[in-house]
Amino acid sequence: VHLIPVNPVRADGLNPKSRKRIMPDLLTEPPAIDPVYEAHVYCNIPTIAERSMEGHAPHYFKLVSVEVLIRHGDRYPLYAIPKTKRPDIDCMLVPSRKPSHPQLEAFIKHMSKGSAAQMDGSLGSLPRFPSHSLCEMGELTQTGVVQHLRNGQLLREIYINKHKLLPGDWTAKQLYLETTGKSRTLQSALALLYTFLPDFDWKKINMRHQWSTIFCSGSCDCPMRNHYLEEEQRRQYSLRVKNNDLEKIYVDMAKIVGIPTRQLRASNPIDSLLCYFCHNVSFPCTKTGCIGMEHFKVIKRHQLEDERERQEKKLYFMYALLATHPLLNQTVNRLQRIAEGKKEEVFVLYSAHDVTLSPVLSALGITEARFPRFAARLVFELWQDGKRPKEHFIRILYNGADVTFQTSFCKDHYKRSSKPMCPLEKFVNFVKRDMFLIFNSTSYYDACRRRAL
Repeated sequence: VHLIPVNPVRADGLNPKSRKRIMPDLLTEPPAIDPVYEAHVYCNIPTIAERSMEGHAPHYFKLVSVEVLIRHGDRYPLYAIPKTKRPDIDCMLVPSRKPSHPQLEAFIKHMSKGSAAQMDGSLGSLPRFPSHSLCEMGELTQTGVVQHLRNGQLLREIYINKHKLLPGDWTAKQLYLETTGKSRTLQSALALLYTFLPDFDWKKINMRHQWSTIFCSGSCDCPMRNHYLEEEQRRQYSLRVKNNDLEKIYVDMAKIVGIPTRQLRASNPIDSLLCYFCHNVSFPCTKTGCIGMEHFKVIKRHQLEDERERQEKKLYFMYALLATHPLLNQTVNRLQRIAEGKKEEVFVLYSAHDVTLSPVLSALGITEARFPRFAARLVFELWQDGKRPKEHFIRILYNGADVTFQTSFCKDHYKRSSKPMCPLEKFVNFVKRDMFLIFNSTSYYDACRRRAL
C-alpha cells in the first residue's frame, strides 16, 4: 500500500507508530552523480532478490488487468570500436554458468518446441533464444535471458499466484503480446512469458510484430514529432561540443585505437564500453595503450548530464508526447473496455527498447525515473473498487517502484484521496485531451501538424 505518514516523525526519521518500511533501500545512493554507480544500475546484473510494489492495494480492491512494457535484457553491443578486439562474450545458454536461473534449462527445452506458435510476419524466422558461441551484434546474452526469467517469475508470484489474474485454463484471447522485429525483443518476451506462464501451450501464443520502435502502429505520420526529435538531436550535439573534458577523452581514445576522432565518436563507444563494464571484461587495448576506467567515467558522466538537461529543456518532452500518444491511446482504450466488463486481453506484454520506454516515462511526467536499464519494466495495473464496482483505478510502477503519483495527471490526487491509486478517468482525460494542451490543439492529428507556441 502507498503509505503516507500522518503521525509526527521522530528525529531518527522513523514514524513512532509504524517502523516497518515496505521497501527498504537496498543501496544508499551517493549525493552526487557517480557514473560508475549509475552504470551498475543500468547493467542490472541479476544478483540480489528484487523487492517490488506490484500488486499492492487495499484488500477490497480487485485486480482486473495488467499491461507490461519491457526493455529487452542485456545485449551485445550494436556498435564496435574500430581496430579493437570485440568483447569476448558467449551467447550460448549454459545453465551451469552464472548468472543463471533455476528454470533456464527448462526454458531452453520449451523454446525448441515453439513451432506451433503464431508469429506475425518475420518473427517466425527469428531464433527463440540466443545460441552463438561468440555473440552477434545486438544479440541477447545469457544475462539478458536471466533478467527476464526473473521478471516473469516475480510477476507470476504477484499476478497469478496471489491475484489470480489468469485462470488455469486461460485462452489466447486473454493475452496480448507484441514485440519489435529484433531477436532480442522477441527472446526477452518469451523468457518473461515462460516464467510467468510456465510450460505454456504454444498454440495459445500469438505474437504480433510491431515495425515501429515507438509502437505507433497505423498512426505514425506526425511531422511535428520528427521536428521536435531533430531539435532534440541539435541540443544533444550542442551539449557535446561544449564539453571540453569529453572532447579530450575522445581525442585520447582515438589516438589509442589509431583512427580520426570523428570516426571514434561515430562508433558510439559508450555502447561497446558498457558491454565490457557490465560483463566485467577488461576494456580494449592496442599497441599504443589501453582504454581505461577514466575514459569510461567521462563519457558516462556526459551521458548522465545529457539526460538531466534533456529533462530541463522541453524539446524531448514535446517529442515524447507525440511519439507515445498512439501507444498510450491503445492502452487507455483497452483499459476502458475492460472496465466496462469485457474480459479479453487482461494481460498485455509489449517487448521494446530504451527508445520506447524513455519517451513513455517522459510523456507521463515521471521525471525522477532513471533512463531505462536493461530489462526495465513499466507496469500499468487496472483495479476495481469492490465497494463501488463501477469505479476503476490505475497504478503505474517502474522497476517495482510505485510512480503513480509522480505522473503529471495524478501528482495532486493523493493529497485529496485515501486510496493509494489514481482514478482511471484521470489517465483517460490525460491521453484523450490534456496531452495536446501544450500544442494548443485538441487532437493528435492537429498536434502533429501545428507548431506549438
